[in-house]
Amino acid sequence: MRRFSRLSVALATTMAFSAPVFAQSEPSRDTVLATVNGTDITLGHLLAARDVLPDQFRNMPPQALFNPLMEQLIEQTALMQETEAALGARDLLALENERRAFIANAALTRAAEAALSEDNIAAAYADFVAEFETREPQPEFNASHIIVETEAEAAALRAELDAGADFAELARDHSFDGAAANGGSLGWFGLGAMIPEFEQAVQELEVGAYMGPLQTQFGWHLVLLNETRMAQPPALEDMREALAENLQREAAQAELPRATEAASIERAYDALDPAILLQSDLLDD
Repeated sequence: MRRFSRLSVALATTMAFSAPVFAQSEPSRDTVLATVNGTDITLGHLLAARDVLPDQFRNMPPQALFNPLMEQLIEQTALMQETEAALGARDLLALENERRAFIANAALTRAAEAALSEDNIAAAYADFVAEFETREPQPEFNASHIIVETEAEAAALRAELDAGADFAELARDHSFDGAAANGGSLGWFGLGAMIPEFEQAVQELEVGAYMGPLQTQFGWHLVLLNETRMAQPPALEDMREALAENLQREAAQAELPRATEAASIERAYDALDPAILLQSDLLDD
């Protein structure tokens, strides 16, 4: 169902309208903006409706969005009042499921947001660093390469290197991959990040030395080892987003068993044939 198609049409015809001026100087979420057959639509309803809009609508100027969104709420209320009493079992059960899912999702979101604090991020980073330091030290490599299509091209460039040519200049002029613009630099990488032939090459080289032509599935390479180091844990700022996501995910996952363990649950479906899922006709009136 396209939930905002009506809003799209309204926006196309009301861009020039201005939002109304409130009589009160300090409107609240309980401020009534419209009434449909005795049912109030409040500022709170309007704000909540805006919060769930797609970005393309939510980022529009309020003056362009206010009236179309109000009209949508009014129309929805009128339709609800006409139709609610005629809803069948299928619709009512679906509505109940949607309410259950909405409230459960709100609980998970609340738990996830509560877990996101500077203290928790700092503690998670300290745990990561402590675990990182228990690992066997691993080397990292900073290397550059020149990649061309044929062995003959690579051999000719190798001859230029042997004669004193600059590796970065040759990479910029002849290499066909994206690293060429940076003089062939591949930056820092650890074991397992590169294909086996390339990884073996950098492990065999001394810092400042180059080798090739080396063939891989991508072409013919000349490889220069710029520097090596032992792996260090990433800085906190480099991990902040990943740590925050992990904290929120763990908090949400913990909320599910916490809630079910605290609840009194009676399961009466063990003897039921799972094929009952195919009998959707039971929802028909």
